[in-house]
Amino acid sequence: MLELMEIFVQVVELRSFTRAADALQLHRPAVSKSVKQLEDTLGIKLLHRTTRSLSVTAEGEEIYLRAKALLTDVGEMMASYSPSQPPHGELRIDAPLALTHSILIPRLADFQALYPQITIVLTASDRLTDLITEGVDCVIRLGELADSNFISRRIGDLQMVTCAAPSYLKTYGTPMTPDDLADHKAVHFFSEHSRDVQDWKFVVNGEVVSRRPPDSLRVNNSDVLLSCGLAGLGMLQALRTALEPYIAAGRLTEVLADYATVTKPVSILYPDRRYLPPKVRVFIDWLSELFNQRHQR
Repeated sequence: MLELMEIFVQVVELRSFTRAADALQLHRPAVSKSVKQLEDTLGIKLLHRTTRSLSVTAEGEEIYLRAKALLTDVGEMMASYSPSQPPHGELRIDAPLALTHSILIPRLADFQALYPQITIVLTASDRLTDLITEGVDCVIRLGELADSNFISRRIGDLQMVTCAAPSYLKTYGTPMTPDDLADHKAVHFFSEHSRDVQDWKFVVNGEVVSRRPPDSLRVNNSDVLLSCGLAGLGMLQALRTALEPYIAAGRLTEVLADYATVTKPVSILYPDRRYLPPKVRVFIDWLSELFNQRHQR
């Protein structure tokens, strides 16, 4: 149908079957047959033809304008996905707050320098985002993934660290082993979706053990989690990359450093592998390489 529309548009614009055939490198009878086929399909007369003149009917004029607009849209769409065109357009990303602050934002200028024609629309939150209903191109997730209809790609792992404010440790003392956490209180992060509180996991004698210090507070936002920890409201376990600046500044103190924590997997989710837009593909590749570089340090 698009081919028939293209032929009809050429005939209207050139006002000649012969000139349209030359422009399209077709035989004149093929052009005439195509216009007749389009008329039969639509059930309307598009052109008035005589041996000396050609004019467009009122219906033909309307079809011409709409076909021209449609062919322009199709042409622009095909050009935008052509390998010869640089990735461009709006890229909608959703990422956890802590990862956004500590990893994504510090390096986004590098991505923008590589792909200046991509406009990033970044949503940072700790809630679960629905890619389809919210129109998001890709989502970055922390932790093990539940079953999903979306494509997921694991791009790396992030270390966790256990910390407390100096004011907290002065009041309550410092735990020396994971078992000591039972005598302390913590600010816990919970998932807004499931309401589950995440256990703290350590490696003890080669085995993973889970501990859950008594609650001081439960929060569903990593920024609030950090603020509570800095205020001395309880101990916290969070991404090392997010807490490292506060440890270096002396505002938080690492505890249980002799016990390795279990890393948190990082994955990126997107709707469909077959029709992945170039803007999404280059972002996924860039972010994967970013985590690969971090792993090699």
